Amino acid sequence: MTDPFAETIDDALGSDLTPELAVRETSEAGLASCFAAADLAVASVRAAARELAALEGARRVALDRRLALLWFGTTLRPEGWEAPSPWDALAGDYRAADGWIRLHTNAPRHRSAALRVLGAPTDRAGAAAATAEWGRVDLEEAVVAAGGAAAAMRGLDDWAASPQGRAVAAEPLIAWRETGSGARPAALHGLRVLDLTRVLAGPVATRLLAGFGADVLRIDPPWWDEPGVEPDTTLGKRRAGLDLTRREDRRVFETLLAGADALVHGYRPGALDALGYDAERRRALAPELIEVSLSAYGWTGPWAGRRGFDSLVQMSCGIADAGMRLSGSGRPVPLPVQALDHATGHLMAAALLRALRRRGATGRLFSARLSLARTAALLTAAGVRAFGDAAAPAGPADLCDGIEATGWGPARRVRFPFDVDARGPDWPHPAGLLRCDAPEWA
Repeated sequence: MTDPFAETIDDALGSDLTPELAVRETSEAGLASCFAAADLAVASVRAAARELAALEGARRVALDRRLALLWFGTTLRPEGWEAPSPWDALAGDYRAADGWIRLHTNAPRHRSAALRVLGAPTDRAGAAAATAEWGRVDLEEAVVAAGGAAAAMRGLDDWAASPQGRAVAAEPLIAWRETGSGARPAALHGLRVLDLTRVLAGPVATRLLAGFGADVLRIDPPWWDEPGVEPDTTLGKRRAGLDLTRREDRRVFETLLAGADALVHGYRPGALDALGYDAERRRALAPELIEVSLSAYGWTGPWAGRRGFDSLVQMSCGIADAGMRLSGSGRPVPLPVQALDHATGHLMAAALLRALRRRGATGRLFSARLSLARTAALLTAAGVRAFGDAAAPAGPADLCDGIEATGWGPARRVRFPFDVDARGPDWPHPAGLLRCDAPEWA
């Protein structure tokens, strides 16, 4: 099967240190999309698997395409309990006076901002009525200005011609920056990874790292929750809480950062700086730190600091509009999975693994930056096509044998999509609630 993404991803990771590896891919499966979303999914998972194998000196990767696509959805199957919905009741697509807009209201602050702008409707019907009075771009700008998250639907050409679309297109898929030198061994086992990420790409990256030996410590502020995805994305990690506006918590955070080998964060450009932890301060606290960071709309251009999520980026960059037009639907048709999040998450993991190998081989220290919008540009550049057939839902044969004792109840997990020299992941902690562990390294 032709892969439209493998060469671009390999080039983005860097051709140096690339070993000869046997990658055996099995099964056939697709996603119901007018884009090559299934190929993107498999290519990003393959990239992470190859980097892991290269780091560990392995010679063989076995990757199951069907399982890779299942891992781009929900991987947990509760037994005797029901997982929370990933969406707030008001989140979703609304018809404005001149087109469609998506409101992202999962976070309480984002919900409050949208409701203030719309005149505090009490239900979805009220929100729809209020939205219909607005132009879609005017409403998008008002919600964003109020501290919320929203995206007007644009076409592929409109996005490509926009200032932000042009800025993102000019960025590399993975932006590397040399930050110093270090002599630590190139090993994932026991690597201390400080995880400052939220839904969904960053947690996907650190989940993979935790499964193959990293000591991942996730930090969340007291007011943050993401109940719809915690059962999936907290697997393998310890989870602590800190408020970086409090002096004592800042001291704890600085101790953690000084003891970390890697920092993975999804703060918007400038957000860590505003907290007093700009790049210079982070380097002073941890001179040999490897950083992998994520933004929604890219690192340059007028929207570089804008809040965003996979579903919003799909609306902004033309994916949902193209899906609507090619399907003949009367409303936005996004990708069937949050493929921008998951693909970017696997590329973040691959980038961190590559940075570890570079440090071990050359003593040079690199950090990497990625964005959902740039991953979207990779996907849309491959063009549109007829809608394909989706993979069948996960059945009993797709599930692991054991029971996972999650923080919500027993569950089974979809089998992981790859192994390296016949070794799969071994997560040290089941999925669980946020802020339940001490903020300290094991």
